[in-house]
Amino acid sequence: MPSRLPLSPSLRFSFFILSVLALVAAPLTHAASAKLVEKIAAPTAPATSAATSQILIPYAKYVLPNGLTLVIHEDHSDPVVHVDVTYHVGSAREEIGKSGFAHFFEHMMFQGSDHVGDDQHFKIVTAAGGTLNGSTNRDRTNYYQTVPNNQLEKMLWLEADRMGFLLDAVTQQKFEVQRGTVKNERGQNYDNRPYGLAREVTAQALYPYGHPYSWLTIGYVEDLNRVTVADLKNFFLRWYGPNNATLTIGGDVDTAAVVALVEKYFGPIPRGPAVEPTKLPA
Repeated sequence: MPSRLPLSPSLRFSFFILSVLALVAAPLTHAASAKLVEKIAAPTAPATSAATSQILIPYAKYVLPNGLTLVIHEDHSDPVVHVDVTYHVGSAREEIGKSGFAHFFEHMMFQGSDHVGDDQHFKIVTAAGGTLNGSTNRDRTNYYQTVPNNQLEKMLWLEADRMGFLLDAVTQQKFEVQRGTVKNERGQNYDNRPYGLAREVTAQALYPYGHPYSWLTIGYVEDLNRVTVADLKNFFLRWYGPNNATLTIGGDVDTAAVVALVEKYFGPIPRGPAVEPTKLPA
């Protein structure tokens, strides 16, 4: 969707770097409150040689007691803030016969939660003058908003509500609507497009049967037809805990104030099941 907020080149680049950090960040420790575990400070003097002219994005990384990783970058060039929640789960965590779950659930995350009405997530963000979206790939799913900086607290409330209070709002009716949407998306982007299945055939040739990289993130239609509401809820309970997520916030913010808000909204959400690295047969 078109952006309503023109961003400076430096802020755009900062958001890109922070999105990369979100992919590799992982919970490191536990504490009574959010604990600073890493900090990269801004350079105090201009670079004087090639060795010191490398790109450096200052940030601070914290971990909450429930395992949520928080990355904060201050950039005061524009009065906007970018909020990204990356869950470290994608299609690679799916099983044979259950392909497409990660992407399907991305759709369900925009359909309301306990304190956010049906289809209201989009309306709340756009009414605040912001933009939003989500994406799924093999190894992560992320949800993000860019808004005026005075709307940060509202965005954190929205993200915390769907992280901690989503499942009661997942109804059979919403499920069926999104099932049809995902199937249509597969047809439009893959099955009915010239060379649309090239990536699928390539993946099947590169990876053996059963390897989670051998199928597309969109999944197979027959698997989408079999999936139930209970299946999706179990997927959420297994993978969408705060200990499997990284919250990245960049823009015109104060780090201490951000930490306080994140503790307020995300701190009460209980830790999910432990997440172990994927193990494939030799």
